[in-house]
Amino acid sequence: MELRVRDGRAVLAGEDESGEREVDPHSLPLGADLAEALHEWAKVADAVERTETPADGVASALVARRGKQLAGRIAAVMNAPVSYTDPVSGELVSVEAPEVPAKVAVETLVAEVEEPEPTPWGTGLTVSFITAAIVTVTVVSLSLGLGETSRWLALVANVLVVGGLAPSVWLGRNVPVWRWVAYGVVTGVLVAWFTLILTLL
Repeated sequence: MELRVRDGRAVLAGEDESGEREVDPHSLPLGADLAEALHEWAKVADAVERTETPADGVASALVARRGKQLAGRIAAVMNAPVSYTDPVSGELVSVEAPEVPAKVAVETLVAEVEEPEPTPWGTGLTVSFITAAIVTVTVVSLSLGLGETSRWLALVANVLVVGGLAPSVWLGRNVPVWRWVAYGVVTGVLVAWFTLILTLL
């Protein structure tokens, strides 16, 4: 692939079955920003090339350097070498695609896999404690209130409460935030049942 300037527009030339073909950068998967940057550079390069006053070399050097940078960006996106024809001097320069060292890529991947977020023990245990206290007080109050009428009614109420909470606790046990609430609910129910057993003795 070769980067060229044609009539103030950037084109990319390449070989296919029908021979050499020039295409607009917008027709390739380069991204709109890079395609626009190529056309802006081509306009400036065309203006420098057509100037009637003798150039002092500064503008030409800037055009050449910018063109090489853009060719490097194309090579990185396409992951293939790109030839770059300097529109002012006509010099042909080949720009290779940047290589990512395999060791660096592997180390980055391993670091991302091996560094999970730290567990918020302080906040999590506080949430679990508060949840356990609320569940314990609620279950004990409900059971003692219903127990004055009928112990069987209190037993059925406990089964219904625990049966209603069980699906939510089961689903929340692996969710990072809600697992602390789930731990608190389980602890609260167990403490409430232990307290109710002590009241029966």
